Amino acid sequence: MRQELQSLPKGLAEDVAKNLVMVAKLIDEDPEQAYAYSKVALRLASRVAAVREAAGFAAYANQKFSEALAEFRAARRMTGNIELWPVMADCERGLGRPEKALDMAGAPEVAKLDKAGQVEMRLVAAGARRDMDQLDAAIVTLQSPELASNSVQPWTARLRYAYADALLAAGREDEAREWFAKAVESDRDGSTDASDRLAELDGVEFVDAFDETEADEAPVAEVGPKASASDEDEPWVEDAEDVEEFYDEDDEEFEPEEKDKG
Repeated sequence: MRQELQSLPKGLAEDVAKNLVMVAKLIDEDPEQAYAYSKVALRLASRVAAVREAAGFAAYANQKFSEALAEFRAARRMTGNIELWPVMADCERGLGRPEKALDMAGAPEVAKLDKAGQVEMRLVAAGARRDMDQLDAAIVTLQSPELASNSVQPWTARLRYAYADALLAAGREDEAREWFAKAVESDRDGSTDASDRLAELDGVEFVDAFDETEADEAPVAEVGPKASASDEDEPWVEDAEDVEEFYDEDDEEFEPEEKDKG
């Protein structure tokens, strides 16, 4: 980003940088305010890819999916960077187009993503399956070496959480409880509410600290054995064979999205 801003006059570059810093600072705690700062940055430097990307994430955080998708596409055209592919696919889900998200999950671009990006794409694809009420297919989509690995990575908690949630939606409560427990184990920064979901499955009721009635003692969660599998280096692309049993003859075939023009 610094190199991109160097092409701007010094005063303008400083103003743009300040607004981008505020977007990054506020996007989680106050997404509406972050969105406002992103609009200022856009007015100042709409031809800077970092500005378009920040505007995209700010719009995405406010569920303005059409606007977010347009900004992500613009940033990608400017840089050729493929890292935004998963969030672009999730915007398609937000716009009510899960089939389009699945097309993107099967596109050649997925093979160019790093491991984190491939895991993110897998999460988006599973979400698209659930949008289409294909719960079993969503579960299959999430089954992967990354899910089974004992190694804890930045994406591990979210992946295990998504898998547990899909199992629960499919009525497989015992398995869901095991995977929520595994998500708790790997959720070191509290990025999910896996502990609350696990407590709910265990029948634990949370009582206000000022409530005079005594809360029942919470049972200790038993964590099931960890799954084991070696990580694979091959990139993941949504494979129709993995989920072919969930389709009928009328299902449309995946067609990769053509690269945006203009």
